Amino acid sequence: MVRLISILDNDFYKFTMQYAVIKLFPKAKARYQFINRGNHKYPPGFGEKLSESIKELAKLKLTKEEKTYFAENCPYIDPTYFDFLQGFRYDPDEVKVVQKGTELSVHIEGYWYRTILWEVPIMSLICELYYIMTNQQRVNDEEVIEIVESKMKKYDKLDITIADFGTRRRHSFDVHNLVIKTLKEHPSKTFIGTSNLYLAMQYATKQIGTHAHEWFMFHAANYGYKMANLLGLENWADVYRGDLGIALSDTYTTDAFFKQFNKKLTKLFDGIRHDSGDPIEFAQKTINHYTSQGINPLSKTIIFSDGLDYEKVEKISSFCKGKIGYSFGIGTDFTNDVGLPRLNIVLKMTETLPEDSEWTPVIKLSDEPMKHTGDREEIEMAKRYLHIDD
Repeated sequence: MVRLISILDNDFYKFTMQYAVIKLFPKAKARYQFINRGNHKYPPGFGEKLSESIKELAKLKLTKEEKTYFAENCPYIDPTYFDFLQGFRYDPDEVKVVQKGTELSVHIEGYWYRTILWEVPIMSLICELYYIMTNQQRVNDEEVIEIVESKMKKYDKLDITIADFGTRRRHSFDVHNLVIKTLKEHPSKTFIGTSNLYLAMQYATKQIGTHAHEWFMFHAANYGYKMANLLGLENWADVYRGDLGIALSDTYTTDAFFKQFNKKLTKLFDGIRHDSGDPIEFAQKTINHYTSQGINPLSKTIIFSDGLDYEKVEKISSFCKGKIGYSFGIGTDFTNDVGLPRLNIVLKMTETLPEDSEWTPVIKLSDEPMKHTGDREEIEMAKRYLHIDD
């Protein structure tokens, strides 16, 4: 069995979205589904072991130390939220795990403000349990440290900033913990923080994150595709009033995003996160957009976070230097570079039930067509509605 040791062992943006959902959509419900993109084969008994690990999550609770840390580092969140989180417990009845042969299915259903926290822990449990049950041996701790240090020495020469975004598809908690410890102890100022709230607390580094695709997917179901980005950002700004100002752009393609990213929002938000499609094309579109709005692109920032490694980072930084602000969120290339094949899995919202409505399918139209997720008919309908041609 694999266990997590803290309720904060999760991506920061899950908590920031949870807070926003509680404030704006407390009666909304959501369904999520596991997607095995890599067609990985799960060994006998895997589903049973995963279910046992999920049940263990119900024992987690926010400690006084964690509550104090969270509240002190996030003054833009009301104190009532931290009281709520202190009383929050995972409910395993919201999760259904089924294994048939080597195929695994995971379904989650419940109030959105509750189910929003399941995705990242379950994905990390799946990854760690997979390596254990398939008897795959990683490199030793010394080699993990050497790999991280070798990468950092190269990144230092690029004069950039990077953060860890690797919780969901990490090899294991132990590897993730060792990676952050190594990054924190590295002498340069290249490493600036982590998306993992527990490890941010443990190593006194910055917690990083804002919102994810599901925020806009819900808004599309509630308000329609043409209003999803606009109202998603307006609602985010209403909750955080200028804090947490990096906007995610590719839920319904970047082109559709920029049509709704009006001058008010363009000035209000500090920058944009890139998560799919060609990063150089994206950077040029972003520069063009800021310029067209009379805004100096160097006053804004792009956070690149799509499957990054050194070669991609070097190419991107070379293009962006002197044109626009930029930083990088690196995931599994830090937390799962241990000499083993990496899992290609996701766990996505598939349906939502807004207040006084009915269950509605939700989709994502990535800038990379192969990463579209959701009902195929709904995807085609949305593409026609938004005038998207893959």
